[in-house]
Amino acid sequence: MNCLQNLLKEPPIVGSRSMRRPSPLNLTMVRGGSRRSNTVKTASGASTSSAESGAVEAGTEKSDTYSTNMTQAMGAVLTYRHELGMNYNFIRPDLIVGSCLQSPLDVDKLRDIGVKTVFCLQQDPDLEDFDAFDLRLRLPAVISKLHKLVNHNGGVTYIHCTAGLGRAPAVTLAYMFWILGYSLNEGHQLLQSKRACFPKLEAIKLATADILTGLSKNSITLKWESDSCSSVEISGLDVGWGQIIPLTYNKEKRAWYLERELPEGRYEYKYIVDGKWVCNDNEKKTKANADGHVNNYVQVSRDGTSDEERELRERLTGQNPDLTKEERLMIREYLEHCSRSDEVGLWVSHDD
Repeated sequence: MNCLQNLLKEPPIVGSRSMRRPSPLNLTMVRGGSRRSNTVKTASGASTSSAESGAVEAGTEKSDTYSTNMTQAMGAVLTYRHELGMNYNFIRPDLIVGSCLQSPLDVDKLRDIGVKTVFCLQQDPDLEDFDAFDLRLRLPAVISKLHKLVNHNGGVTYIHCTAGLGRAPAVTLAYMFWILGYSLNEGHQLLQSKRACFPKLEAIKLATADILTGLSKNSITLKWESDSCSSVEISGLDVGWGQIIPLTYNKEKRAWYLERELPEGRYEYKYIVDGKWVCNDNEKKTKANADGHVNNYVQVSRDGTSDEERELRERLTGQNPDLTKEERLMIREYLEHCSRSDEVGLWVSHDD
């Protein structure tokens, strides 16, 4: 097993159907995502066949594609080498973040280092692993399930997505923030000191504010004025940069429109006009980012928000958010009372 950075200890286990083996230990493997098999069968024997070589090449190609998609979607240069096997890091003595398990041997390795729960966050499609909006909406139910499992199983918990670089670190950080008492920045610094990764901080901030102030939506209308183009689409908003939403052309107004309901927050987006990515000069634009890119953005607020709620949301989505004892207690109570029905569709798959 390849372990990134300094491996201090090794992790605990929760099992998927494809990896069940007779064992005197009570290990739990839980899927926090849609069902999909991650087991890679390995051929016996010392020699390497042409089929095995082809599999390695295919694995390398898939890793390159996955890393490229991840970099484009997350805005950070991250590399995942699936063909090198499972990798992980201890963030705390009882908490590990890593990549997906690939064989029954990985289960044994995790068992040997004390893992009691393996929490799987993989889902189809992989691109959703990088979607901050999707993460924001699903975090509360997922952390609720994780919190209950940790309390029940004890020991070491292994949290993974596919590469262990985006969604798994984000879930781990939210757990540290909401349950373990870290400030968001403190937890983020600890996480980064143990494993190079890119959790979506904004998604965690917004999910925190959603729990404490309520999740509400408001309608927005976006408009592209032109009758000389054949197609207008938008990328970003709540679907992420890997997907697009078509606008509808209004012949009478000679313009393209998109109406959409969005939860509170700031959303960046860009128009795609006849295949060309452009900003709308008639709508708000961001400053150029580190790569020189400029996007349009919209700030969505709900109607009837009190000054107290507005101030709380601004604090929790600011530069250095932290929770008071009362706020953390409110979040814990919310997570502990999160019902099974609240988890439907939130990375949770149930065995038939």
